Amino acid sequence: MRERNGALKRSSAQLEEPKPAPRYGRGTGVPNPIDVHVGARIRMRRLLLGMNQETLANALGLTFQQVQKYEGGANRVSASRLSAMAEILGVPISYFFGDLQQEDADLSPEDKQWREQLQRPETIEFIRLYYAISDQKVRHQFLEMAKTVAATFEAKAG
Repeated sequence: MRERNGALKRSSAQLEEPKPAPRYGRGTGVPNPIDVHVGARIRMRRLLLGMNQETLANALGLTFQQVQKYEGGANRVSASRLSAMAEILGVPISYFFGDLQQEDADLSPEDKQWREQLQRPETIEFIRLYYAISDQKVRHQFLEMAKTVAATFEAKAG
């Protein structure tokens, strides 16, 4: 296309710098960290409820493999599906974004270790079973017993 003075007009696309290759997302084989976080929160809530993947999948009209992909962050959860999951799991949609860290936020090794430990299936099951003890006095006794056992192991390690 020529302007009035005869010079060729370039499209804005020709002037743009090439974009760097994405670090994650479609085509990279690396899931987006936000998708991974949302998936981990879905998994955590499901386990806290004592629900298996198949039960959640059936409630959503999916296969358990699809739920696995959501929980691993391999597949993104659409807004409507996330809303359905929130309803089934009894949480607000914002729950799935809780504890989301900024991409450039550096966690200390101790914080990373705590996060990993809190997301383990046995930790989630322990919490679920702890709160299944309806008698508050028995629950407190159990907590004190766990503290005593942990202190014994800490004393041996230290």
